[in-house]
Amino acid sequence: MMAPKACAFENEKYWKVSGHRPPSAARSGGRLSSGKRGKGLSGFKYAQEGVLHCFRTQAHMRLHFFILVAVLLSGLLLNLQAHDMLVLVFAITLVIVTEMFNTAFEAVVNMVTEQYSPAAKLAKDVAAGAVLVAAMNAVIAGALIFFGAKQLDSIQKGFQKGVTPDVSQVIVIGIVVLALIVIISKLVSRTGSPWHGGIISGHSAIGFLLAMVVFFTAHNPVAAFLSILLAVLVAQSRVEAGVHSVQEVILGAVLAILLTSLVYWIMPKARLLMNSRRPLHAQLYRGRASEFTRIDAMPAIKGAVRASNSTCVCTHTV
Repeated sequence: MMAPKACAFENEKYWKVSGHRPPSAARSGGRLSSGKRGKGLSGFKYAQEGVLHCFRTQAHMRLHFFILVAVLLSGLLLNLQAHDMLVLVFAITLVIVTEMFNTAFEAVVNMVTEQYSPAAKLAKDVAAGAVLVAAMNAVIAGALIFFGAKQLDSIQKGFQKGVTPDVSQVIVIGIVVLALIVIISKLVSRTGSPWHGGIISGHSAIGFLLAMVVFFTAHNPVAAFLSILLAVLVAQSRVEAGVHSVQEVILGAVLAILLTSLVYWIMPKARLLMNSRRPLHAQLYRGRASEFTRIDAMPAIKGAVRASNSTCVCTHTV
């Protein structure tokens, strides 16, 4: 007797494209053989698998995440306004979401047919076009925010004022940037999982980020010492638990220290350097402006001299 055909979700092509194992061959604790998903955080686990699959297989997805990290860092260092940061993050996130939809459409089309089909080509082209439109939107938003009318002047003025970003902004953006860098480093190096182990300790990085923020902003030696001590204890607990090595914990701490030093130490030094050179340029500009004023005034002066000379000649004649 012929065996019944496999269900659609156990199609060999689908599991080959998706990269997951079929329910019949899944290990204990994996997806349920009945097709139902577990409760609790299982949905988050499956969503995480989808994001990681896109990052590993799609070069454009990796580029989008690198751009997201660069935008967050630039906004933090240049002290952009909150609404500008929201627009940039939303635009890049839209590109990432459309890229994920594009990957899903391609997987479904490949599951349905492996032969050339005009309808399949049209579906893939439309999905790729959605990514292109979202990318163009992100480019336009970035150009208007960074290079728009009077935007460069406002960024330069805010940079020269020496105003450091808000503490809450530094903490939120810093944690997001560190989390992205840690996860990307794990995926690239293929070590650990996104939330466990890996080449860089995320717990150590976040702990030292909070400690260095307190160190630079509290202006209290006792509070700074206690915060750094707590960060060291967090790092030491990761080593004691066997999750990370000493080198991985140190890498996380160095990453956080570099980030906070950029915000609170290196960038203020750069502002002071720019402001110290500003008077020299201002004097040169004033000197050139006075020269231009004298040159522009020469015709008027010559006319006044000629008028006075003619008046004197007329008086002498009379």
